[in-house]
This record gives sequence, C-alpha cells and structure tokens, in this order.
Amino acid sequence: MASKPSVPKGTRDFSPAEVSKRQYIMQTIKRNFEKFGFQPIETPSFENSDTLMGKYGEEGDRLIFKILNSGNFFYDKAKIELPKSIEELLVNSAEKISLEQRIELNKFTGKISEKALRYDLTVPFARYVVQHQSEIVFPFKRYQIQPVWRADNPQNGRYREFYQCDADVVGSKSLWQEVELVQLYDTVFTSLGLEGVTIKINNRKILSGIAEVIGASDKLIDFTVALDKLDKIGEDGVKKEMIEKGISEEALVKVQPLFSFSGTFSDKIKQLSDLLASSEEGMKGVEELKFICDNVAGLGLSTAILDLDVTLARGLNYYTGAIFEVAAPKTVSMGSIGGGGRYDDLTGIFGLQNMSGVGISFGLDRIYLVLEKLELFPETIAETSKAIFLNFGDKEALYASKAIQKLRQENIKVELYPDNVKVGKQFQYADKRFIPFVVLVGDQEINSNSYTLKNLVTGEQVSVDFEGLKNALI
Repeated sequence: MASKPSVPKGTRDFSPAEVSKRQYIMQTIKRNFEKFGFQPIETPSFENSDTLMGKYGEEGDRLIFKILNSGNFFYDKAKIELPKSIEELLVNSAEKISLEQRIELNKFTGKISEKALRYDLTVPFARYVVQHQSEIVFPFKRYQIQPVWRADNPQNGRYREFYQCDADVVGSKSLWQEVELVQLYDTVFTSLGLEGVTIKINNRKILSGIAEVIGASDKLIDFTVALDKLDKIGEDGVKKEMIEKGISEEALVKVQPLFSFSGTFSDKIKQLSDLLASSEEGMKGVEELKFICDNVAGLGLSTAILDLDVTLARGLNYYTGAIFEVAAPKTVSMGSIGGGGRYDDLTGIFGLQNMSGVGISFGLDRIYLVLEKLELFPETIAETSKAIFLNFGDKEALYASKAIQKLRQENIKVELYPDNVKVGKQFQYADKRFIPFVVLVGDQEINSNSYTLKNLVTGEQVSVDFEGLKNALI
C-alpha cells in the first residue's frame, strides 16, 4: 500500500484563501518598495556553496541546505565509493548526530555538494552586484521577493522554506538611507493596518565598543551571538553562554548595564555615551544612532515606534553599522517580523571593495500570522468569482460565454459551470465557493436577450439586460 502523502518537515501547502492573503501582503510591500524608488531583481534559488558558506556565522552555516551533485551523486558507485560510516548516516537520515560524525559528514559532502539553496537574499544580492557591476547605476536600490531555505528546527512562525521581502541600497554610505528604511517599515506596516510595531535599532559599532570596553574584543562574535539570544534564553542564559565561550566573569560585571537600559531614546543614547566614552569605535556608533533618531523624530512616523535596543545583535557576521529588528504589537506573541542592517564590506568577499550597503527584510510568513491573529485582513481579499453562470446545455453555455467574455474585459470575475448537471448541484457548488451571484440562462433569456440574476445572499432574483448585469456585478 502506498504511504500517506505528506510534505517535508518545515514546509506546507497553501489554500486559495491563504494564497490570496499572502499575495495581498506581498503586493502591499511591493507597492511601497516601488514608491520608495526600489527596483526588482531575481536570483536563482540555489547558489554555488562557496558563495554562501562563511557569510552567516557558524550557526548560520549549519542551517544551509546543500544540494547533491547530479542529484544521485551519492549512490553512483562508478563515481564514488561511500565510506560505511557515511552511508549509515545517510540511510538513517539522523537529525541528531555526534560532533565527530558531523565533521566527517561535512568533509565528505564538501566533495560532492558544490551548490546550496539560498539562506537569505542579501548574500546572493551582493554576488549579483559584483557580477553585474558594469551594468548597474549606483547607488543601486533593489527589492527582491523570493523564497529562502534554512535547515532550522520548525516551530510556530518558523519554517524551513519561507519567503523574504528585501529592500537594499548599495553604493552609498549616507545615513539618510537608514532614515528612509525606518520610514519604509512604518509605511508598509501602516498600509497593512498593523499599527504599533516597534522598530528596534542598534549599531554593530556599539557592540564592538562594548566588547572593547569590557576587554573581550577577541570574543566579539561569541559576545554578539550570545547577546542576540536574550529574548530566547534570558539574561542568565546569555551570561552562561558567554562564560562557556571564554568571556570572563569580570567582563560580565562590566556588561551588566546592558541588561537594564531604560528610558527614552535620548536617555539611552546618554547612557551609551557614558559607557563607551573610552571607545572611539563605540562612540562612532552612538553618533550614527543619534543622527538616525533625530531625523526620524523630525520627520515623524505614522504608527510605528522607533526604539533603541542595546541588546539587539543579530547574529549575522556581515553587519557593520546600524541593525534593525521589528517586533509585532505586544498583543501578539511572535518573533521578529522584520530585520536588517548596514554592511560595509559584504561585496568585498566577492572582490568589489568599498561598496557599502544597507537593507531591510520583511518576514512574510510571520506578518501573515500576526494579521490573521489580529483579524486585519480585509474581507475582500478572499473574494472568489463575483458570479457563476449555470450550465443548461451547449446553446445556453455559448450565450453565457459571450456575456462572460465581455464581463471579463471589464475586469469582473465571472465563470461558467463546466458541466450540464442537475441545477441543485450547480447551486451547491456556488455556495461552497462563496460565490454571491448565479446567472441563469434558458430559452426565455436567449429570446429576450436578457439574463436572470439571483443573489445567493438575499435570495432576490431579477431579470436584467447586459448593462444591468454588468452594473450589478461591478
């Protein structure tokens, strides 16, 4: 007996209603991207492995899906003989294996997997910029709405396949770009009716300055990766991980003020200035944040809140300046629904130096869940056909199809029931599809060049000519 069909762990199917809602979000984001001057590009779903590896930190690298060469490369004995230990790992498909096994497997798969599914859209974008630099007009403002893949542990709001909606500017170091990106976040979420989101901001220079002040500059990556988990594992968990990574107890005493920063944006800037007074790098970060904050305040935000979060680290190694993360309104329990930041040397790893960039991303799937929980989707989104013409035979169907053709030219969603079956079955179909109107056409309607229109919500039934039909369905 065939096994019950299913989808891979961390993926899911979408119904017509769900797709309509997702498209509503994407179209809203796209419309505002273009309003702010961003242009669309697309990149392949998979990249060369060396394009992606080493760009996301140790934890990120472990979540990259690698692709077997030629699909069946593992099992082509004419090309390669599998070590027994590796073959056992592959056959068992173990998700939890020992460190020694993982090292052995990684060494082996490195020989037979030269491609990988993209982990995000930013690194492929950097590759795109370097590869097409002679064709691009800088500063280059691009947006991309495409799926990405991560071998993560699936949970609520976190999947292994999901869409990202990114907007980046490359070729400008101006902090006005950060100011505009904060406005873009505010504009998009306001357009979606999602009011009260918090745009958290920090700066990697500040984190570098803190690491310098506490004497842990050589542990900057460990420090930021641990700090970035504050929401997940709490203050004690962060301190425990830092100690395990070799950061001293004395350093943790110095970093304690980070966990109790409070007050207005300006208050936090003042506290940071006091903490980082001895760090030139840290003070640069403070000045950059102050510039962004002052100008956003001068321009104003519609519904979003800009907040300085000194514990925000975002564990991606390529960020060098401002970093962003967007939190849903407090009435909804959800992880971040957006994030991004400044990267000064990302294209440098592909050979193009001095090309600063900054960008933000919208988490489509989590935004969907938030809008669903708060019932913010407009009722019209899931609209199906406005009317269905019932089928009483080929002559009637042809008459109906001529009207359908004209209505569609007016951008009215209508359709013909394809089969000449019992009328009751056709009415049931309309009910199940939530189609509000049915149109009946028989000899009487054909002879009088009219249509019988029935409202399935009110039960009202009227005879109309084509203009009357069109006006009733607009």
